[in-house]
Amino acid sequence: MLVLASSSPRRVALLKEWGYAFRIVEPAADETWKDGLPEKEIVRRLAERKALSGVEKWREAGGGQEDIVLAADTVVVLDGTVLGKPGSREEAAAMLTRLSGRVHDVLTGIAICRLCGEKEIAVVESRVHFKKLTQEMIAAYVRSGDSLDKAGAYGIQGEAGKFVARLDGSLTNVIGLPMEFLQQRLNVWGIASKKDPGMG
Repeated sequence: MLVLASSSPRRVALLKEWGYAFRIVEPAADETWKDGLPEKEIVRRLAERKALSGVEKWREAGGGQEDIVLAADTVVVLDGTVLGKPGSREEAAAMLTRLSGRVHDVLTGIAICRLCGEKEIAVVESRVHFKKLTQEMIAAYVRSGDSLDKAGAYGIQGEAGKFVARLDGSLTNVIGLPMEFLQQRLNVWGIASKKDPGMG
């Protein structure tokens, strides 16, 4: 049994799209981090925290020792600064202004754990090249409300896709779950999808 420890509708949608059967638990994990940690270590630790919280919740729900809990955490990194989810529309607009015309990295930490204690943690990285954005474009996007629950204040799968000039790496990673990588790892853990790997 695969269990997703996430309340993210985007991660749920990606797993379904790729043909996985799974259950959902909502982790109760601290999503703050200490200043000075390397970006990859931040997403590794946050993904692990979410997965371990998911393990406890699934165990309380009667889950089996061989069940697998999956969790992820995604951040945007610009010039060594981590951009998480904006706390307000003003903060969202400021983030998008900083990203305008620049290249940034999107890092997703992936944690896969069994209730019996086995675990694997990895980080997948993509590079996103943004077009130069006008203040009108930024204001219209922020008004839509789409930016508030997303790292870096944008969702590439929505209207903000038109902000992107080029993407190096996995699109699904930028959305929040690097499915090409994840499919390979879940196969190793004995979890298969109904989707032909060649379709990805």
